[in-house]
Amino acid sequence: MYETLSTQLSEGIFIITINRPSKMNALNATVMSELALAIDEVYTNKDIKSAIITGSGEKAFVAGADISEFLSLTTTQGAELAKKGHVVFQRIEECPKPVVAAVNGFALGGGCELAMACHFRVAAENAKFGQPEVNLGIIPGYGGTQRLVQLIGKGKAMELMMTADMIDAGEAYTLGLVNHVVRLEELLPKATSILQKIHTKAPLAIAKVVKCVNAYYKTGVDGFETEVTEFAECFATKDMQEGATAFVEKRKANFIGE
Repeated sequence: MYETLSTQLSEGIFIITINRPSKMNALNATVMSELALAIDEVYTNKDIKSAIITGSGEKAFVAGADISEFLSLTTTQGAELAKKGHVVFQRIEECPKPVVAAVNGFALGGGCELAMACHFRVAAENAKFGQPEVNLGIIPGYGGTQRLVQLIGKGKAMELMMTADMIDAGEAYTLGLVNHVVRLEELLPKATSILQKIHTKAPLAIAKVVKCVNAYYKTGVDGFETEVTEFAECFATKDMQEGATAFVEKRKANFIGE
């Protein structure tokens, strides 16, 4: 189905693998278009409960964008490129189902931005993160200037983007850029185990957590009001009735996402 991606659905987990090993899984126009289609599938396919985004091979998650595509771009075309990237990555960020980045090597430039658009990140010990765009005379264009600040704070984000330095998985964990660091062979099992735990929770409530947390960063949106509204709406769901009843009856809840 895809030229630059491979996908696999198992037990409700949809694994999306960027598959351009000869190019270190670099993002190009085709990857972005196909990634948009794959994320649409996460939204619409009822058999998909969550997703993992990773890269093929052991060297790179996504080692940046395909720079050869940049050489002929005008200012207008550059804006269009950035806007398309923003749309795709925002769809990931706002997905009502959990999306985890399993970072298996270099996550640079657009690759780091892709990882940051996911709800959280699990990294292999060999992972490297960075926003080296200033080396090319450009800046991050797929949301990196915003999401890196959100995740690690203004000062360190400024330093990393200005120096173009790479950081290893250990430092990324210390800074809060990644949630877990594991051996490479444990990467997908770790991401899978976290998602399997989330699968036991109320799907509608999970979606509302995503919406409320993202509201914190949206200009003109009151996150507290969003929380009140989303909290109240939970009381009209069968899942809330099931969860509360199961708690009182001291049994495991069986959520149906309604």
